[in-house]
Amino acid sequence: MVNFSYAHLPAYPASQSLEMFKAADDLGFYAHYSVDETYWKDMWLLFAAAADKTKRIHMGPSVTHVILKDPTILAQQIATLDELSNGRAEAVISFGNLAMLGQYHVKWQGSRPLARVKEGYQVMRNFLDNGIITHDGEFFKYTGLFTFARPVQKKIPLKIGAMGGPRSFQLAGEISDGMHHALGYSRENYEYVMENVKAGAKKAGRNWQDLDLAAWVVWVVSEDSKAAKETARIMVAFYLGAMPASQVERHGMKYSDLQPIFDAFGAGDVQKAIDLTSPELGEKLSISGTPEECVAKLKKDILPTGINHIVAAISDPYLVTAFTGRKIENCPDVIGQMRLIHDRVMPALK
Repeated sequence: MVNFSYAHLPAYPASQSLEMFKAADDLGFYAHYSVDETYWKDMWLLFAAAADKTKRIHMGPSVTHVILKDPTILAQQIATLDELSNGRAEAVISFGNLAMLGQYHVKWQGSRPLARVKEGYQVMRNFLDNGIITHDGEFFKYTGLFTFARPVQKKIPLKIGAMGGPRSFQLAGEISDGMHHALGYSRENYEYVMENVKAGAKKAGRNWQDLDLAAWVVWVVSEDSKAAKETARIMVAFYLGAMPASQVERHGMKYSDLQPIFDAFGAGDVQKAIDLTSPELGEKLSISGTPEECVAKLKKDILPTGINHIVAAISDPYLVTAFTGRKIENCPDVIGQMRLIHDRVMPALK
């Protein structure tokens, strides 16, 4: 079985965001995730507002960060959300958006960020499960810290976000409830990801098939294939800088070939950066097109590797206009794309 979820970018008016929560719930999506970054509206407040307006859908960050935020604070927030949603909270953690860390003047280089994620995960698991913690670690220290924020679930799903090198995928397979991999699209990429997830699970004596293994992808679906792919191309330009060089190369590209796009963004010339992002690049680094085209790419490049969860970061004309001022015709809004996923994509993956 393949789960389908929606990844929300909280750039919309709050009332529209809540309508998206309700639509995803009504249409049978597994989860409604969101990014926990300063750039956007506060994800935690949106989740809290949506908790009593939905019935089945899971909700939580994919991802939140254990460098800018203390893991005990994150555990407190997740446990509170679990109570508000009556047991539907979960979380995906990582060390964070490196560009944003730079804007905060956080010197993460040489700080062993993956080791921090591992210890942060252990702190969160302990605090969520027990409500009290004494811990003397390399990155975090607490003495007798307690919280009245207690989850409804016996064990809240806690997963790791991984992108680049092998150790993050191995760590997810070894210790967590799952792995969310962002911005991967090629068969070669997912074979590499799954090889390392399986190695981590084997090391810990775990069955990798018991884990939630998700592909977090830029997604645009429309009856008009050309409109969907143009929307995706524009949004892909903004995501390129988040992809590590090793991940880019697993898509059959040279990282150096993208430098003109990075240089244009660095100079503040967003329109030039978008124009330098070719249609071929946009199509390669997204799931976009008609419902049938999206299904075909999932079946060819992603699902055969063992991925069991698609997290669709749906992009629509609103986001394109908000980011660039450009207008897109013949592409549905987020809820319209959710309906196409429900009606034409989900049935084809059963």
